[in-house]
Amino acid sequence: MFRRQVTLMNFILYAVPFFFVLIAVELLADRWRKVSNYRVADAINSLGTGVLSTTTGLLTKGVGLVSYAFALEHLALWQLPAQSVWVWVFAFVAYDLCYYWLHRMGHERNILWAAHSVHHQSEDYNLSTALRQTSTGFLLSWIFYLPLAVIGVPLVVFVAVASLNLLYQFWVHTRHIPKLGWFEQVFVTPSNHRAHHAQNLIYMDRNYGGVFIVWDRLFGTFQEELDSDPPVFGVTTPLRSWNPIWANLQFYARLASDARHTASWKDKLRIWFMRTGWRPADVAQMHPIEKPDLGQFCKYEVPISLARQLYVGVQFSLYTLLGSFLLSNGETLPLPALVLGWGWVAFGLFVFGAALEDRPSAMKLEGLRLAANLPLMAVAPVVGLWQVSALGWVMTLAYTALSAAALHGARVRITRLEGS
Repeated sequence: MFRRQVTLMNFILYAVPFFFVLIAVELLADRWRKVSNYRVADAINSLGTGVLSTTTGLLTKGVGLVSYAFALEHLALWQLPAQSVWVWVFAFVAYDLCYYWLHRMGHERNILWAAHSVHHQSEDYNLSTALRQTSTGFLLSWIFYLPLAVIGVPLVVFVAVASLNLLYQFWVHTRHIPKLGWFEQVFVTPSNHRAHHAQNLIYMDRNYGGVFIVWDRLFGTFQEELDSDPPVFGVTTPLRSWNPIWANLQFYARLASDARHTASWKDKLRIWFMRTGWRPADVAQMHPIEKPDLGQFCKYEVPISLARQLYVGVQFSLYTLLGSFLLSNGETLPLPALVLGWGWVAFGLFVFGAALEDRPSAMKLEGLRLAANLPLMAVAPVVGLWQVSALGWVMTLAYTALSAAALHGARVRITRLEGS
């Protein structure tokens, strides 16, 4: 039952090619307007967290779907007909109201911000930022949508409007579209969403709507984008990493560290549910966290060669294809195949992050990643990931050999530079 109803999530899959086309169009607009809203490492990091999120979602989506289906079966006050247009309209609007409160609490409570902060870590603002999504939101986000199940919104309608809500939010992540007049009064737009992504004090904790900005106007959380205060994007505790794995764990790790170091057993528990930014007094005194001065704000940057950026970009594109394969076949692949696919993707993204950060271990990790491709190819058909043909083996061997040659060439160049 679930599989047939959840196939509507393929709205996202069908939209993926259009996402990349629109990113290419935005890059052309950047060039035409002589601005630079993209950096290679930041864009790869944003897209990498998106790939990790979708592959993780294949393993975790059951949490939300099972809880919703259970509430629909046992707690629903009505059984709304899925064939009614008005049910779809109502569900679309009501879903966005639930999303508003999830999003708002995601900014106001530590445990929820730990998941949502991933989306805000980029210090650039472009269409790749829209694809920067959390891999841990499944833990608690399902709670906020249970009212729709209690009302009786059918599962198939719920899944569909959730997809449409997420698709709408893609286009508002751009700096190329100005304010849109009357449209700003009702809907989320690039302008009021730019304000949402800013870390300026005036914009903090504002503009939570997904599709409709009217919720923010009703509940007092609206803030217009001001020419006098250009948005400075990012979070007040910077990620300072290009690693998608660490991006998802950073704030959890900080909360766990504070909980471990505080002497108060009460604070060890309540830190997770307090307002965002709250820390135990003893920990805050022993381990203060300095906030950056926005007047002297500098984006995180690690100088690396154009050749390395190109190498990582090409390698990353192959993992994007692997992620797309998993997304398109997730309903039919067995669990061991999904686990293997997730691990393959996660390790690759971790290695690319190390390369973009120019870590000393980056080349060794890359060598390990290339060597791991061969046993992974052997295991893949055993767990049902795919059937590997003779041509597939030839292509994999050729790809691994060419990549290893490029890696060896880079090592030789670095050795010569260090010697000179």
